[in-house]
Amino acid sequence: MAGAGRYFCTAGRGLEPFVAREVRARLGATEVDYVSGKVFFTTDAELSDLKKLKSGERLFLLLKKHAPLPVSRNKGKALHEIKSLVIEEPRYWLDIISIWKNLHGHKGEKDHVFQENPLPLKRKSEEEVNLVTKRQKTEIHSEECQAGAEESCVVTEGMSDQDFQAESKTSLEDTSKSSEEKAIDNEEHSFSFRVSCRCSGAIAKIFTSQEIGRAVGIALMKQFGWRADLRNPDLEIFVHLNDIHSVVGIPLFRLPLANREYIQTAGLRSTIAWAMASLAEISAGAFVLDPMCGLGTILLEAAKEWPEACYWGTDISDSQLEGAYVNIRTAGLMDKIELLKASVKALPLPSESFDTVISDIPFGKKFKITKDILFLPDILQEMERVLRVGGTIVLLLSQDLRKHMDGVMKRVENDGSPKAVSDGANETTAVKALNIDGNSSSVVNGVEESFLSSGQMRFGSLVPDGIYGVSLGKTDAFIYKYKKISTAGKQ
Repeated sequence: MAGAGRYFCTAGRGLEPFVAREVRARLGATEVDYVSGKVFFTTDAELSDLKKLKSGERLFLLLKKHAPLPVSRNKGKALHEIKSLVIEEPRYWLDIISIWKNLHGHKGEKDHVFQENPLPLKRKSEEEVNLVTKRQKTEIHSEECQAGAEESCVVTEGMSDQDFQAESKTSLEDTSKSSEEKAIDNEEHSFSFRVSCRCSGAIAKIFTSQEIGRAVGIALMKQFGWRADLRNPDLEIFVHLNDIHSVVGIPLFRLPLANREYIQTAGLRSTIAWAMASLAEISAGAFVLDPMCGLGTILLEAAKEWPEACYWGTDISDSQLEGAYVNIRTAGLMDKIELLKASVKALPLPSESFDTVISDIPFGKKFKITKDILFLPDILQEMERVLRVGGTIVLLLSQDLRKHMDGVMKRVENDGSPKAVSDGANETTAVKALNIDGNSSSVVNGVEESFLSSGQMRFGSLVPDGIYGVSLGKTDAFIYKYKKISTAGKQ
């Protein structure tokens, strides 16, 4: 790359600190900051390194980041503000397109694809007219809606031919060329695009996402002579407007980062699995256990990132183990991960034989509590038994499971009985986020020190070392981290 670029990565709610920390550690990123659902950063990393990000959903080159657009009852004035996002500072757009081209290895001068339309609106080719006159459609982006489920997520695919002709002609008549724009003239109109739009808040009460996408699309056609191509565009323009900010960017990859090519059958969201593994302090030669491995997503993410450790997975379900086996074989990790059929309540494994235990506790269909919750203390005791002193446990719990976990912890503190479960216990344990301000030479080192004091609750020899609230899409969950401070039963 010729120089550093400014990027943003979308993230599931609660994973923003993980993304911020990862881009610093993996990419050497600077100027890192984040808001709900997005992490902004600067880096000169190559495309191959950018693609290695594990905790984010989609990665974009940042075109614009502004304060929320002023909302006016005059729709014409409001549309002008929206169009200004793309027609202002054409040379800056040119520079960003140049970075995009360099990342993807495109040849030729940047002006060859970033240009002003040199002529008044001409009759479009048959293919282009067909594209812009298609009925409007919407496409839900699940990985982006995770970051803001209340927002509409659409890809604007077109408008009526009459609307296009009238609006484009008006915009051309109303805007004269500047000397800067004329300098980008006289090139063949070969660059294609489509617009993806998300909007929420005050702006969404005035315009639909389709209307905003259409306005942006017309402005791009008018300003740069690009053509619409909904199925296979050269690039996609992403526009997100809400009450926090206005953001415009270009996706770097067709597929989300969260879509792992090495996972045949998806289980837990890969970004959540990676975040859990990043908290587990996995080191070379460590023994890592997932005693309820399911389809093996956590083990896959951990083994791909920290291949020098030894991984074991157990599960009571034959079908889950079969799915895990297929995933492990597809990922080429047969020599890294061992699978065993066993119940988490009675693991056929020696005491203090693992350095890390990490698991998604899958009680109940779609995270609903069942009678199995009564076994939670037994499960914790078995995990504690197989964990070495100084080792780490990382668990993913639903909201209901978290209440029961806090109940177990409090009863242990009060009466020393690990089997006592307090139903309906109040949630008193604070949720914290990663401290991303400190420097670290690795992805997993330097996590914020435990917020717990010696007088706070624990389970046997397990001391809580952090709780992280994350989103699972339609529901929230919590990542619990524990450290084993002594041999089980010798506190």
